[in-house]
Amino acid sequence: MYFNAKSVSLLLALCVGGITAAFLSIIPDVSIMGVVVGLIISFSSSFLLTYFVLEFIFFKEISNIHRQIHELRQKQSNGFSPELGQKQKNPIVDIKSQINHYAKMKEDEIAQLKQMEQYRKEFLANISHELKTPIFATQGFILTLLDGAVNDKSVRDRFLKKAAKSLNALNILVEDLLTVSKIEAGEINMEFEEFDVQVMLVDVLEQVEQKAEKKNITVTLEAPSDDPIYINADYNRLKQVVLNLVVNGIKYNNKNGWVKVILEVKEDTVTINVKDNGFGIPEEDQNRIFERFYRVEKSRTKKQGGSGLGLAICKHILERHDTGISVTSTPEEGSNFSFDLKLVNDTENEDTEL
Repeated sequence: MYFNAKSVSLLLALCVGGITAAFLSIIPDVSIMGVVVGLIISFSSSFLLTYFVLEFIFFKEISNIHRQIHELRQKQSNGFSPELGQKQKNPIVDIKSQINHYAKMKEDEIAQLKQMEQYRKEFLANISHELKTPIFATQGFILTLLDGAVNDKSVRDRFLKKAAKSLNALNILVEDLLTVSKIEAGEINMEFEEFDVQVMLVDVLEQVEQKAEKKNITVTLEAPSDDPIYINADYNRLKQVVLNLVVNGIKYNNKNGWVKVILEVKEDTVTINVKDNGFGIPEEDQNRIFERFYRVEKSRTKKQGGSGLGLAICKHILERHDTGISVTSTPEEGSNFSFDLKLVNDTENEDTEL
């Protein structure tokens, strides 16, 4: 039913007019003409009075409230909301719908703010802990030297080397943290170029060769063929991603283990897999390992070193390449990190060479 001031006023006026006419009709001295006149007067006065009260006091205020909620939702919905223009025939129902929707939107916003607040607290706790370790270590070495150990040459050199190592770890942590922050803020631009992904991977394996030999770990590249596989990406940033994954495969592995970089070429993409037979990652941790400072096993990770930001950097770099990274892992059996990259068409390569 169409619910507005006119319809409500009409119904009330009919009721009042009908009751008035019925009352007048039972009075013996009132003629039919008197009943009709009474009906008309009571109907008209009731209609006008009710219409004025509803239209200019009640419904006008409801319309103002409805309009304000409408404008507020538009501002918070970036000027677009599919439900804003769907006005109900019943203004009470319409404003109730608007209020419910606005309340739900605010509930979601509050839940998101609480989640961000929890994330901020965890981040501050993590970064404080990460910064405290190298700072306190360096402070301890320097204070020991100032207390008199500086006069002993062997102790002095050993403590200075340890202090330098702690400061180097602090520098790596700060640089990685700045890198993550700049990538998230969009301040680091990716320099895309066409290159053979196999050339980049060989460069990575040559760089980790010495580190792998120290643990007697075999690092190999497996590709469908020796033919070039061209992609359009940021060479240095993508190399940073693969280097981080391969180094992790070496670091969190047993002696005499292996790390394989496997290429899988599909119709228009190439999948890069970095697979190892190392410690593995528990299933409950696999969804969080790309968070900043998240550690699967803090004691073992501390022994291995690192800033705790490597995988977070990998994730952000790959997101800037319009792709994502996934992991499958089984504890004590190994892990496999993989991501897809778009291939460059052969026709494009031929045009570039010409």
